[in-house]
Amino acid sequence: MIEELLPQTVVTVEAYGNEGADTPLYPEEAALVARAVAKRRREFAVVRSCARRAMEKLGVPPQAVLPGERGAPRWPAGLAGSMTHCDGYCAAALVRATDLASLGIDAEIHGPLPEGVLPAVSLPAEAERLRRLAAQRPDVHWDRLLFSAKESVYKAWFPLTGKWLDFTEADIEISAGPGERPRGTFRATLLVPGPRVGDRRLGHFDGRWTAERGLVATAVAVPHD
Repeated sequence: MIEELLPQTVVTVEAYGNEGADTPLYPEEAALVARAVAKRRREFAVVRSCARRAMEKLGVPPQAVLPGERGAPRWPAGLAGSMTHCDGYCAAALVRATDLASLGIDAEIHGPLPEGVLPAVSLPAEAERLRRLAAQRPDVHWDRLLFSAKESVYKAWFPLTGKWLDFTEADIEISAGPGERPRGTFRATLLVPGPRVGDRRLGHFDGRWTAERGLVATAVAVPHD
């Protein structure tokens, strides 16, 4: 599901249910979740199993994936990547740093956001656009999609800046693609100074989305050029 949202240079590995839950953790990883509840330990193990399989596909020896600043995963030298997990689904996406400047992925259960969350994570203009989209296509939970898109944007932003990006510091406009299948694109216009990539300063991030199998997934790929 994530694979179709990203360029061909990106390697993705997905797991549904408990697939990969019995994969041993590295000692330093196990120490991080030793006191966590069973659900947290399982998701932690499965998503790292996905990440290590992606490393192997890129010809990189599998190794521990430890959290760095603000919990962002620390990847092997020369790689950029992102991970995501929700109930029953985990995924990792990795790419050589020479092919992309950064990337971010997110998956969420395809259902409405809890009451009170949308006003906290959206701008008035975004909320108005969601109302119009809902009138056109009521089978998509646009509030959840917006939340997921903002998560993907943040995951792509942070490795480039090392800074926090608030939900209200990116204005996301979502577009629905043609056909019956729920999928499309989105653009996140940055409302704060964007990161520098090469000789340019980014003013926006572009992404893609899909909704299927009871999930909504989003992805952002930041090219060098």
